[in-house]
Amino acid sequence: MTIFIGGAWPYANGSLHLGHIAALLPGDILARYYRQKGEAVLYVSGSDCNGTPISIRANQENTTTEAIANRYHQEFVECFQKLGFTYDLYTRTDAIHHHKSVQVIFSKLLENGYLYKKPIEQAYCETDHQFLPDRFVEGICPNCGAKARGDQCDNCSAILDPLDLIDKRCKICGNQPTIKETEHFYFSFSQFQKKLETFVETARKGNSWRENAISLTTRYLKEGVPDRAVTRDLPHGVEVPIAGFEGKKIYVWIEAVAGYLTACIEWSKQHNENIEDWWNKETISYYIHGKDNIPFHTVIWPSILMGINNPALPTHIISNEYLTLEKRKLSTSQNWAVWVPYFLERYDADSIRYFLTINAPENRDTDFSWREFVYSHNSELLGAYGNFVNRTLKFIEKSYEGKTPEGKINLEIKAKIGQLYKEVGSLVMNAHFKKSLENIFEFVRYANKYFDEQKPWIQIKEEKPLCDNTMANCIYIISNLTQLLNPFLPFSSENVKEMLGLNELRWEEIEISSLSLKEIKPLFERIDLVRIDEELERLNEGIL
Repeated sequence: MTIFIGGAWPYANGSLHLGHIAALLPGDILARYYRQKGEAVLYVSGSDCNGTPISIRANQENTTTEAIANRYHQEFVECFQKLGFTYDLYTRTDAIHHHKSVQVIFSKLLENGYLYKKPIEQAYCETDHQFLPDRFVEGICPNCGAKARGDQCDNCSAILDPLDLIDKRCKICGNQPTIKETEHFYFSFSQFQKKLETFVETARKGNSWRENAISLTTRYLKEGVPDRAVTRDLPHGVEVPIAGFEGKKIYVWIEAVAGYLTACIEWSKQHNENIEDWWNKETISYYIHGKDNIPFHTVIWPSILMGINNPALPTHIISNEYLTLEKRKLSTSQNWAVWVPYFLERYDADSIRYFLTINAPENRDTDFSWREFVYSHNSELLGAYGNFVNRTLKFIEKSYEGKTPEGKINLEIKAKIGQLYKEVGSLVMNAHFKKSLENIFEFVRYANKYFDEQKPWIQIKEEKPLCDNTMANCIYIISNLTQLLNPFLPFSSENVKEMLGLNELRWEEIEISSLSLKEIKPLFERIDLVRIDEELERLNEGIL
């Protein structure tokens, strides 16, 4: 089985915040799970370095787009590493390999009859002497009346043309743009209407897309997918490889989403692999992103793949709802966000992986609050899981000189472990990450209850063979929990693996005989409750 996992490409125009991580974390959970099962996994993503947001940031800071892209790409790489993301390749859209592969895709679409030239009217700023990228045009959405960018309305999710906006303004200078004629290539989406309808209906029957993706895509298709421009007059981006179109660029919405394939092509070259072995009709693919990116993954990208005769159409669309912060919508412009670099300086990566999974915005918006985060860490990670591991290993260290005893495994515990592997595995494959982690922690609470009921501190004095059994069962539980939790909490799983001296983590029940424990250390530290008010104060003062 071949598994492709694509994480959405963040714009390299500002730091990542917890909302980004909430949307992207499922990709790493999937990759780790499938690797533990021994499946062939290819997990890619990268920084979007060609988009208009980077030009906007460069203008604001009076620097170059390259400087902005370099700064944030490097920051992203470091953040994802510290969070434990296991990308096989994390690249960038301004890489030479990406430009070349996108040009090949563009040429194939043209050759196959899906691109055509068309003279169009486009917003032009007389003050700044340039045609304006869609995101450089702002105004009022004609559908819902909210403030919107020229490419999309975040309020109603409508895909827009900048000329449709009411009261258009240039984002650079604030003046009203004029309309000038220019020639561009258009992608004939209309040719894929029927194929897309069939494609979405298959996904609906297979229950492999999130409900928000099904409903939003169905709405788009009901309205009819219009042909859209795929080239733009832009200073930065992938050059159009056609004579007469020198200086024009391939539009970012077709170029960035193609990064999933271009990254895999580059990875295949680096590892002497055949790309067709990874991208074929048998490939199981997961696309991980926020709900604002749904149409790019369910309409645009499938149409491009159909247009170049690539059979590896998306099979699973994992489109998360939004994460709010202290009951308010995240806002980068108002600095109402918890920035990932700041968070990772002060807290354990597994703590946020746990919180954002157990409170995942899978089917509705969920909230991050500092109070809930601290209490969740202290009561669940430290109080339940960390406590069970620590009390067991410390007891063995003290009462058995660090050597785990032989004992008979309880059949009820063995049955529960076996069932957990099946249930959690099925839930992860079907993108129910919150429920899968809940099931594991329900068993963690059962394990603590078992420890308390057996009272090994009494057994060791009065009936040592029973204590041997109790400790053998606790070690059996811990070794299997280490494997079950590895996709979710990789850092603490690695620590337990080292303390127990396990060789590798697999997705199958393990029974370990007598072993000598390595240096025992707590999995988690308690977070002082005063941190809650400290963090809220920082947030409200905008100094995170």
